[in-house]
Amino acid sequence: MKHYRTPLARARGLGSAREGLHDWWRQRVTAVALVPLGLWFAFSVALLPSASHAELVAWINVPWNTLLLLSFILIVFYHTLLGLQVIIEDYVHRDWLKLIAILGIKLLVSFLALAAVYAILRIVFA
Repeated sequence: MKHYRTPLARARGLGSAREGLHDWWRQRVTAVALVPLGLWFAFSVALLPSASHAELVAWINVPWNTLLLLSFILIVFYHTLLGLQVIIEDYVHRDWLKLIAILGIKLLVSFLALAAVYAILRIVFA
């Protein structure tokens, strides 16, 4: 049977609903924030190749290092969450599977971020 809908009627609902712009901006902002934080982390770790456990704990207990390390951890996990969510939204086509996958990723990433923050705070306040 021939379709009598116009091309515009067939295209409605298939294009952008302008819902992804907010997530797109959040991912770009976290990427920009990760550049200086990533460089700081890489240089800091490079300066501690043979540090003992006590030296590493002392380094983490410096207030600026604690603040920057916690910021790095939280932003990395949030950026990861945004990226994985976009991948799932783009490539998983069954709605129920997409919902379960996004929920699972959010729970897993949140748990890992909380575990990392807990580990840092445990060192700082021990």
